[in-house]
Amino acid sequence: MSYKAWFQCFNENCGETYPLNDIVYECRKCGSLLEVTHDIPALKDKSAQQWRDLFDSRIRTSQWPYGSSIWGKKEWVLPEIDNKNVVSLYEGHTNLFWAQRFGNMIGLDDLWIKLCGNSHTGSFKDLGMTVLVSQVKQMISEGKPIKAVACASTGDTSAALSAYCAAAGIPSIVLLPKNKISTAQLIQPISNGAKVFSLETDFDGCMDIIKKLTKVESIYLANSMNSLRIEGQKTISIEICQQFDWEVPDWVIIPGGNLGNVSALGNGFMMMKSLGLIDRLPRIVLAQSAQANPLYLSYLKDYKVFDPVKAQKTLASAIQIGNPVSVHKAIKTLKLFDGIVEQATEEELANASALGDQTGMFNCPHTGVALAVLIKMVNKGIIGKNQKTVVISTAHGLKFTGFKVQYHQQKLEGIDCKYANMPYELPPDLNKIMEIIEQNK
Repeated sequence: MSYKAWFQCFNENCGETYPLNDIVYECRKCGSLLEVTHDIPALKDKSAQQWRDLFDSRIRTSQWPYGSSIWGKKEWVLPEIDNKNVVSLYEGHTNLFWAQRFGNMIGLDDLWIKLCGNSHTGSFKDLGMTVLVSQVKQMISEGKPIKAVACASTGDTSAALSAYCAAAGIPSIVLLPKNKISTAQLIQPISNGAKVFSLETDFDGCMDIIKKLTKVESIYLANSMNSLRIEGQKTISIEICQQFDWEVPDWVIIPGGNLGNVSALGNGFMMMKSLGLIDRLPRIVLAQSAQANPLYLSYLKDYKVFDPVKAQKTLASAIQIGNPVSVHKAIKTLKLFDGIVEQATEEELANASALGDQTGMFNCPHTGVALAVLIKMVNKGIIGKNQKTVVISTAHGLKFTGFKVQYHQQKLEGIDCKYANMPYELPPDLNKIMEIIEQNK
């Protein structure tokens, strides 16, 4: 069976369509964002069980490119791409960690952390970038005049873009807000050979420039307003259900900045339900930093208005975004999933991250936002003790060691670091070591 996918205008009153090999990011008719749309009736040629069996049979196989969790679901992502143009680092298949001890601490029996940071470049952005860069390689092979791929980034997107472009032999261009990302995040695109521009602005300022830069057809846009990115990221939902033997969790909590991840999460669940692989949807919780919370403020007003904000400095730097491009997609998803938006303060996110680390995790501050919101939801009685709950951990803590060092040194301004844990500096004296061990029993 031949499966097809195309771009379609997000505006239901418009409905314009474009082929996936067209260099287009917004509807030329009405200006709305686009969505990748699949031929669902054609996909129904297989039963739900046949799709489950096919996806399960491809897990970590060496048959190119199906061992990747994304390309193991190729028919649901980019069905028409030539396998020779797939650019994959065998992304996905990240572990679903049963956070039993952390759950017990906060009053949950069935808590899981989806560790998306255990990926090639250390974040969930790999899932979308493999799709986008593969499509670019396909387009170049067809004669499209693309010379480079570019993004604005708060760190993780630039790392993923530069790595996948380096693997494909395609030049990459990265715009970053100066002094607003970690050293580990900055060095990733530099190491992968990207042209890196460190600009004296914030992410929203970088995004304004990247939109202008990519009006030139030879420079292709890699930010999440390009819905090819969402196609890869939607596989998080499919992978979670697959890891639960196709059972649906009750709740999924995800941190959000530019908000493409929310619609991606929803798209994966909706596609599974449309094709009969699942029979219900989870509730989605979007977690924002109180320093960059435009969607939370809109949620408080039942989404009747949305006003961008000037994002303030936050430890969760990757979601320090005041004017998210995917806000309308996110709102639509949250309404479909009976969603909730909640925020976390700097102290709440820092302490939640550290508490999680004490139970075997190693959290990025953005996961700290999600964990802090989780604690609030449990304390309010919204999430029940026995409800299966998944927190999406978006990046690896090793990208944010500066944040962790400052936390344990108690040098985070205005924050009571409740779980700070500094080394004891002593002479090499066994008795003194034993004294401390006995004191801390």
